[in-house]
Amino acid sequence: MKRVVITGIGVTAPSGCDLESFWDSLITGRNIFAESRDLPGSGILVGAIDAGKKFDGLPLHSLSPCDRNGILAVSAAQSALRHAGLDGAFENPERVAVVIGNGFGGVVCRDSEYERLYKENRRNAHPFTVVRVMASSSASWISLAFGTRGPSFVTSSAGASATQAIGTAAQLVRSGAADIAVTGGTEAPLSIGITLAWATSGIMSRRKCAPFSRYRDGILISEGAAILILESDEHASRRGAVPLAEIGGFASNVDGIGIGEPTASGMARAMCAAIADAGLCTGDISYVSAHGTGTRASDCHESEALRMVFGDRPPPVSSIKGTTGHTLGASGAIQAVATILAMARSIAPPTANFEEVDPDCNIDVIPNHPRAMPISVALSNSFALGGLNASLVIKQVH
Repeated sequence: MKRVVITGIGVTAPSGCDLESFWDSLITGRNIFAESRDLPGSGILVGAIDAGKKFDGLPLHSLSPCDRNGILAVSAAQSALRHAGLDGAFENPERVAVVIGNGFGGVVCRDSEYERLYKENRRNAHPFTVVRVMASSSASWISLAFGTRGPSFVTSSAGASATQAIGTAAQLVRSGAADIAVTGGTEAPLSIGITLAWATSGIMSRRKCAPFSRYRDGILISEGAAILILESDEHASRRGAVPLAEIGGFASNVDGIGIGEPTASGMARAMCAAIADAGLCTGDISYVSAHGTGTRASDCHESEALRMVFGDRPPPVSSIKGTTGHTLGASGAIQAVATILAMARSIAPPTANFEEVDPDCNIDVIPNHPRAMPISVALSNSFALGGLNASLVIKQVH
């Protein structure tokens, strides 16, 4: 089995559309909150993501039918490929896989088509509507933009989508089925329909997202994308690439109990299996990037799961969703990028908006300010509706 290293990362998010501004937003706990114009009382996170961004050197005509969901993905992929030194043509495109996590597909386009139909009574849908709205299109847009010819597909597992995508891509490289994988997640869910659905779910915050804090009241949905470039260590070494980190292990499972009710036992099983897949023990984990959505139940269950795995003293934990919001299908990839940056800088990002310790979340949450600490091995968690659990182990490369 081959070692899988990370040679490039890219991010397109409201909290920063390049690595340095993204990192600065994380360590300062800066977030951008706005009340939904269409649904007063419903909070969303918004930011200056330019969906009309021009992609240098790419065939723009091939991207013209692209929904915002795909544009965010292509933007992050271009940044990651440049970071990895792979922005030219691939030496062997048949050995390049694309695996992207996405929860909803092109919902912004879907809303606009419904408006044409029901508000304007126009029966002639845009001819590219199907390829704009289908969840699988984000992987296809990346393959078209950069000329990959290997496996290309989307994992759609709600908030676990991107972590499952990265883990699956790592397995393709580890097994020798691909030399390179372009992987991560994307989500552009800020449509009227999806925002309304979240607002009526009863788990949306009306003020700010405060993971693990005693008086937290829910999530803020957001949009964004993050992409990682994975390679076998032999392939990276051959082309002189310097690895940023290594994918050590991955595991995924389902609770099988309730569609919307998470369980600590399922979360704990995913974490333990990922650590075992990396050939490590729990004592090797120095930091946990938590799923940490800011809902009452999920944060309590995740805290309980961490104590089930690590005992009375879990390693330091932070959730970046107070800054980034919940980017749903993209969240695991955005967490992974944040974790890689934290490793390189030996600084754990804080849990923004933390106000007061919750006795039901009895873990070492890093509150409001970054913590200087060595991070040699990190665990990144994604726990989604449907009882879907996924964990990644990310290691420093020595």
